[in-house]
Amino acid sequence: MENRSIKEYSKGELQIVWEPKKCIHAAICVERLPKVYQPNQKPWINPEFASIEELKNQIDLCPSGALSYYMKNEDQTKKNKKMEKIKAIVKPNGPVIIQGNFTITHTDGRVEEIEKMAAICRCGASAKKPFCDGTHAKVGFKG
Repeated sequence: MENRSIKEYSKGELQIVWEPKKCIHAAICVERLPKVYQPNQKPWINPEFASIEELKNQIDLCPSGALSYYMKNEDQTKKNKKMEKIKAIVKPNGPVIIQGNFTITHTDGRVEEIEKMAAICRCGASAKKPFCDGTHAKVGFKG
């Protein structure tokens, strides 16, 4: 089933993909490129205010994988960078960031393909379990 909430934005050959359901509102995008990412505007992503290289570098830092990109001229099977190893990073007082290509099997048996990274909840308070939604900051999670 296709997720209709996924949005795409273009800058030349760069295609930016935003999956709002994955976003944990870490705001790294807004902090690094405030002219591009303006949450109170529509559209909120304005890629014309940065170079393709700046956009790619910032998107690579998205902790949840809500932002990704591909080059329009690339083979569609190479949309996201393939990683040889899966990497897990425990963020202080926050989620576990898992990087790589992997699947998550949900409690209802549904399998979700993850192609870049995901932020996994550690506090237990997320409304988007197993994914982090940023609630750890509101509940004062320490760990």
